Amino acid sequence: MSTRAEKFAGLSVAIVTPFRDGRIDSARLREQVDFQAQAGVTCLCPVGTTGESPTLSHEEHERVIAETIEAAAGRLLVMPGTGSNSTAEAVRLTKYAAAAGADAALVVGPYYNRPTQQGIYEHFKAIAESVEIPICVYNIPARTGRNIEPETILRLAEIPGIAMVKEATGSMDQASQILASTDLTVLSGDDSMTLPLLAIGGRGVVSVVGNLVPADMKSLLDAFEAGDLETARHWHHRLFTLCRDLLGLASNPIPIKSAMAMLGRDTGEVRLPLVRLEKPLEDKLRGVLGEYGLLSTGQATACRV
Repeated sequence: MSTRAEKFAGLSVAIVTPFRDGRIDSARLREQVDFQAQAGVTCLCPVGTTGESPTLSHEEHERVIAETIEAAAGRLLVMPGTGSNSTAEAVRLTKYAAAAGADAALVVGPYYNRPTQQGIYEHFKAIAESVEIPICVYNIPARTGRNIEPETILRLAEIPGIAMVKEATGSMDQASQILASTDLTVLSGDDSMTLPLLAIGGRGVVSVVGNLVPADMKSLLDAFEAGDLETARHWHHRLFTLCRDLLGLASNPIPIKSAMAMLGRDTGEVRLPLVRLEKPLEDKLRGVLGEYGLLSTGQATACRV
């Protein structure tokens, strides 16, 4: 299968932004990049929803982009989040990412101000025409308050710089319409929907659970690519509860940061208005990690890569 941005097919991981005492923990950020590089993932996506971009200052946002690219050192692709509900701000951030050496930009639909479909089209057109790196349209209406309708994405596909869609609507009909009518590279924006999306022509996932078990999610993708549907289904079922609870116990990235703290890979610190998991939910998450085999007798074990 040939799509517009095939080099991004496979496993991308939406990495967290580590904090310590309210500040970005650069050393731990580099550890996260090394962890993913050793796992052989295709691409890193810093400063997205999982990276708590809404609470980063402009300087911090740019700093995380630059440090991730520097730490990746060409070992894997980097597609930072550069979206905003202000077109001018999204253009500025995307230009910064391109100048810093990013391989692509992940641009979420404009949120809160709820533009018309024409406004959404003009927003992405302005961003795509401002840089030479490919743009991934991130459609997550549960976060933005506005769906990017498939007809709008079909129009955007006529713009050379628009290369990918991160599909997080939960609608297989919408994804099918895009896949049937364009050569855009469609990536799942929801871990538990990865296999269904692959089945209709999706080419990978931008994963949250990949922060913990990149090798397992990669095994699912590799099995499907090899035509081994039985093994792909095995990994889908194995990962399902972990994926569900990492995104369902509380708003992302609260559960994933809590899980990484339990595994000794993050402080678990989040910025207001996000707060850490309450004790009953922490206990439930600990149980899920134990059932998966990541925790044993309450002690953190090294996460598989």
